[in-house]
Amino acid sequence: MAKIGFIGTGIMGKPMAQNLQKAGHSLFISTHHDAAPADLIAAGAVALANPKEVAQEAEFIIVMVPDTPQVESVLFGENGVAEGVGPNKVVIDMSSISPTATKAFAEKIKATGAAYLDAPVSGGEVGAKAATLSIMVGGCPNAFERTLPLFEAMGKNITRVGGNGDGQTAKVANQIIVALNIQAVAEALLFAAKNGADPAKVREALMGGFASSKILEVHAERMIKGTFDPGFRINLHQKDLNLALQGAKELGINLPNTSNAQQVFNTCQALGGGNWDHSALIKGLEHMANFSIRDDK
Repeated sequence: MAKIGFIGTGIMGKPMAQNLQKAGHSLFISTHHDAAPADLIAAGAVALANPKEVAQEAEFIIVMVPDTPQVESVLFGENGVAEGVGPNKVVIDMSSISPTATKAFAEKIKATGAAYLDAPVSGGEVGAKAATLSIMVGGCPNAFERTLPLFEAMGKNITRVGGNGDGQTAKVANQIIVALNIQAVAEALLFAAKNGADPAKVREALMGGFASSKILEVHAERMIKGTFDPGFRINLHQKDLNLALQGAKELGINLPNTSNAQQVFNTCQALGGGNWDHSALIKGLEHMANFSIRDDK
């Protein structure tokens, strides 16, 4: 069994860490930002003062924090991971961050003798708890093969996409698709309800046809019931779409529908909904239409 450092035990990170514990691995947790969750400690995790100490103790160091600046701080700040790693260790960033920054981070970590994988995930809190995450990996084949048993404890669809940065690129592509699917479902339900149809029955009818999707199955139900506790917060999806739009600008391409979805998320943010689940995108559309699909209208 492996000695694993885990940095970032929030909504996604904590259940991922728990699944590694259930698989028999030893955990080391940094308390440089927050106290380690009591249930992880009760199950045998060791709390250490900072990422450097975690990296010194562990063979694999997993980072699961919100955004590019936080990853950079964990890796290269004072008492960061880079100060504690070296040959035979693997740093695995499972956050969703900039592909461009990822390539630079990878080179700096590899200069210490350690390997680096970018391995962002998709599947939300539900997938993290059920160990059914999709994991998109960038990095060298040898490091991927060494780390595969850890990924298999956290996910089901595990793909090495290519070199460093390619995992993050795949995740940005994933977030484009998810956002546009959420917007498509939200617009369809709004259209149906405004036209006098029962959105729950419309969802039921569409589930049997070509429009069926995981978004229609899971998030449409959230939209109809108005249950918008996160899962995956709007402000995090906005961050991911910003990465897409920034990357598109660098590549000289246009992503018009991605831009539009981001504008609807911006409306939700203006309504105070940055911490709503991203399925609450429908609330931005409802605000613009001055109409709700639920009984609270």
